[in-house]
Amino acid sequence: MSKDDLIDVQGTVVAVHSGGLYRVACDQGHEVLAQLSGRMRRFRIKVVPGDRVTVGVSPYDPVRGIITFRAR
Repeated sequence: MSKDDLIDVQGTVVAVHSGGLYRVACDQGHEVLAQLSGRMRRFRIKVVPGDRVTVGVSPYDPVRGIITFRAR
C-alpha cells in the first residue's frame, strides 16, 4: 500500500503515548492511534497535545494511522 491510498483525516492530538504513538480525536468522531511519518521525524517536528494534525488512515485498518502534517 502506498501513501496515495491513505485517507486524509483532520483531528486534534489528545494524548501522547510511549513508543512515539499519539491518540488523535478525528473531526468525524472516532479516535485513531497514530505515529509520526518519517519526514516529520527527520526534520524533528514536535507534536504536543492540542495540536491540529492531518492523519493518513488506512482503509483496511481505520484504528491506526500516520501523522503527515501539523497545522500551525
